[in-house]
Amino acid sequence: MDEGGVAVSLRGNPDHPFSVGELCPKVNRYLDRVYHPDRILTPLIRTGPKGSGEFREATWPEALEFAATELRRVIDTYGGEAVVPYSSAGTQGLIQMSSLDRRFFAHLGATRMTGSVCGATAGAGMSLAYGLPLGAEPVDLEHSKYVILWGTNTRLTNRHLWPFVEKARERGAKIVVIDPVRTMTAESADWFIQPLPGTDIALMLAMMNVIIAEGLVDTDFVAEHTTGFEQLVDHVADWSPVRAGGVCGLEPEVIIQLAREYATTRPAFIRTLIGAEHSRDGASFFRTISLLPMLIGSWRERGGGVARSIGSWSAPFLNDSVFDPSSRPKTRSLPEVQLGQHLTDPELGIHALMVWNANPVISLPNAGAIRRGLERSDLFCVVSEQFMTDTARYADVVFPATTQIEHLDVVGSWGHVNIGWNEPAIEPQGESVANTELFRRLAAAMGITDELFDCSDEQLIERAVCGIDTAELRERGWVRPDLPSPLRPDRDGTFPTATGKVAFDDPALEKIGISRLPTYSPPPIPDLDGEAFVLLTPKRHTRFLNSTYSAHHGPKETPPGVDLCAADAERLGLQAGELVRVGNQRGALELPVVISERVRPGVVAIPWGWWGEAANVNVLTDDTLTDAGGGVRYNDTYVTVSAVSAVSATG
Repeated sequence: MDEGGVAVSLRGNPDHPFSVGELCPKVNRYLDRVYHPDRILTPLIRTGPKGSGEFREATWPEALEFAATELRRVIDTYGGEAVVPYSSAGTQGLIQMSSLDRRFFAHLGATRMTGSVCGATAGAGMSLAYGLPLGAEPVDLEHSKYVILWGTNTRLTNRHLWPFVEKARERGAKIVVIDPVRTMTAESADWFIQPLPGTDIALMLAMMNVIIAEGLVDTDFVAEHTTGFEQLVDHVADWSPVRAGGVCGLEPEVIIQLAREYATTRPAFIRTLIGAEHSRDGASFFRTISLLPMLIGSWRERGGGVARSIGSWSAPFLNDSVFDPSSRPKTRSLPEVQLGQHLTDPELGIHALMVWNANPVISLPNAGAIRRGLERSDLFCVVSEQFMTDTARYADVVFPATTQIEHLDVVGSWGHVNIGWNEPAIEPQGESVANTELFRRLAAAMGITDELFDCSDEQLIERAVCGIDTAELRERGWVRPDLPSPLRPDRDGTFPTATGKVAFDDPALEKIGISRLPTYSPPPIPDLDGEAFVLLTPKRHTRFLNSTYSAHHGPKETPPGVDLCAADAERLGLQAGELVRVGNQRGALELPVVISERVRPGVVAIPWGWWGEAANVNVLTDDTLTDAGGGVRYNDTYVTVSAVSAVSATG
């Protein structure tokens, strides 16, 4: 920071045990965002039509009074449940992501939003197997001799873990990638397996078939830690590698080799993340993949087992439930991933929406419905933001939000268990305020009295952080909580299930509509006007990863196109660069063709995250809920592809 209080450089902490000082693509040019000339630095009140982006600057008292008056009007007219809060993981911290906001909307009696775009389905699925949503610590894969990266583009989206993958390889491990898309991680693997999208459970069942048929089961571990093995044997007997190969689009020999190597190379480690949860059977995927280590006893050794996001390991130390009032009224709950359906359903009676830490027009599925909902003249919309996002353009009032280096917070992680201290490095730019301060001001404007709104951010942290010396945390910058090492779900020798064991056959699952044994079901294909292609929406971009950083931060990337394999392009008579219409019952995009080896026949891919209606792939995606957890079926989206013109998109 220079003498004028301007941040001039940003670097990672080389002493951090996970990042080792390397910044990820999202933040390595973060100062460009902090000081960008388009940043919102004052409150704004809309002057033009919704969606026009026409606003005037306002003072904080004026904007607060406007917001408070309209919220009171909605509540007085329609009741508290007519108000809907929508937030996501924009700040990723403890108190700025979820603290005083919860208290504020509880006082209003607002509708509660449940589920999550990312993580909820995966956690629910793993809990169906292990009794809790936790697996191994990802860094433990460096001790493995066989690493399967299943449905995760680790080099791009989890780059701090990649050095641990390389350490494992240097020690003799084989790195296997299983993914429907040929990602940069797949290109770096020792073996890449590319099943058809949505067929992973069929592949797992065939692996179980081979492991059982060839006597590769760890019978002692199975006897001690599982139930329902005999039923599983009968269940997977029909899932031969030949049958599964036909479903997955793989040669039977590939499945046989994978099963043998996984069962006989110890320790064997599976790393997966959220990609696979975005399907009709997303929770079932995570339940089934959690059963594989049980079959071969890979939880016996460090470097064995399965890992997903492990943020829940920190939950006992970051207790945000303290912000829920004990007297909170019972109000209705709605799935957050179906925001578009809620806003366009007159029966629900939603008349006010507040958005912070999120840009749902870009990040949620069925974006066309969200836009139509935001266009309603009878919907009052408040947004707290740093930039004029696709969502903020529809707001009636916009409040200026701080960036990460301007506010205090404590942060956990999805990829490791260290808890970090986020110290503000500079004063808030312009009139921007942290989320905690925004809700203090809104509460005061609406006459809400609650001692929690009188607490400073430091006091809020002290209330919510448990079992950690916050003074040490602040001084050091990070602390590993008092957790065992290595981490494993059976910490005391048993699993936290009703029986202390993991059930291959669980009759209780039938009560929630999930098969008692791991089961593959083919995807439902909608009746479209033309040949149906499976649509995938991977994160391909290397500089921003998330939509938050796509428009105003760092060098521009090549705009999105639609990936088609050469065979499909030739069959459809399409050339590279040719503009095509990609559409379904929800909407359409016009994008240039990219001839790619990344996708298989029958599959198209459009990268996710770009702002602007012309590039937002979520106008196409399905917002039907997953089988458990309240997640969403992005990957169950089907589209048609047809030529728009013969003119090159670049010409």
